[in-house]
Formats: sequence, C-alpha cells, structure tokens
Amino acid sequence: MPRPGAAQRWVAAAGRWSCRLLALLLLVPGPGGTSEITFELPDNAKQCFYEDITQGTKCTLEFQVITGGHYDVDCRLEDPDGNVLYKEMKKQYDSFTFTASKNGTYKFCFSNEFSTFTHKTVYFDFQVGEDPPLFPSENRVSALTQMESACVSIHEALKSVIDYQTHFRLREAQGRSRAEDLNTRVAYWSVGEALILLVVSIGQVFLLKSFFSDKRTTTTRVGS
Repeated sequence: MPRPGAAQRWVAAAGRWSCRLLALLLLVPGPGGTSEITFELPDNAKQCFYEDITQGTKCTLEFQVITGGHYDVDCRLEDPDGNVLYKEMKKQYDSFTFTASKNGTYKFCFSNEFSTFTHKTVYFDFQVGEDPPLFPSENRVSALTQMESACVSIHEALKSVIDYQTHFRLREAQGRSRAEDLNTRVAYWSVGEALILLVVSIGQVFLLKSFFSDKRTTTTRVGS
C-alpha cells in the first residue's frame, strides 16, 4: 500500500515534468509571421523582398548591416500602390513599425548602389502581425491554470532571450568583422614598413660604401 501523500507527490512531479516538456517544445520555432534573413549585398546592387499583408496588420521591419565598408545601406519600403512608407539613406541599423492600410503586396528594398567596390552583409527581421496565443481563449470556459500561466510566462521569457541572443550575435559578428579588417590593415602596414626599412638599409650601405671607395684619377699627357 502506498503511503499517504504519495499520490499527491506523483501528481506534483508529473506536473513539473509536463511543464518542463512544454517549455522545451516552446524552444522549437513554430509557424509565425516573422522572416529573418541574412544575405550578401554586392556593390552597385539592389535587393528587394515582397510580403503579402492584409489590411490592419501591424508590421515591424528591423535591419542591421553586419559587414562591409562603413556598415551602411539604403532602405526603402513601399505599399501595394507604390507609395513610400519608409526611406532612409546610408543607415547602419534601424527599426520601423507600421500598420497596413490596404491589402496587397508590400515591397522593401536594400540598396548598395552608392558603393563602388565594397559589398555588404545585411540582416533583417520582418515581423507581420502578432504571435498567436499559446493557449487560445476560444472554446474555454475557465481561466488559465497555474501551470498554463507559468508556461505562458516561460514562453514570453524565451522570446526575449531569443531576441537578445540575435542582437548579441549580430554585434559579435560586426565586431569580429571590424577586428579582422583592422588586423588586415595592420599586417599590410607592417609589411610596408619592413620593405621601406629594407630599402633604406640597402641605400645606406651603398652610400657608406661610396665614401670609402678609391677614386682613380686619369692623367693625360699632351706631347709636342
């Protein structure tokens, strides 16, 4: 016979493991309205993306240049009729939130046409609409249980962690790119200094040698 309270402990343990399992499942990305892309943008090039949006949907466009040149890019966002909703020139990073005023295909473009020889690496996050609720309220006759409320809190915390990780990865990639660029410049400068020092040393050797070399004089006799 089980001791009194054993059943309650089993139920509590099962509840804790169920919550942990659900928290692990929340780590797996589901079907949402968020598009995150990192792409290469060559010099003198322009890249456009398209998204079908329904009227009244709240959208957010966030972008950042990771590598290349001065880490800047042109960005332009247009509605289905071609009206410009957002336009910025030579921005390193920015975020823009808008609500779709009509149904249709919205276009946003990134341009590197002002650059003649440097390509860029651009990251953008385009979020369309809000995330669906973890526990839909339809067909519910009671409020969320304590375990469901805890799972919702964990879900929101995990989303915040993912956002922070994304920004830190972008900052780390940008810092690494700048460090590698600085390292390359220092290496080239060191090689140039070594060559200049070698040329100056050889020139000094020949100059000193010319000071101690014998100069022969030629005497010409003029006969009668």
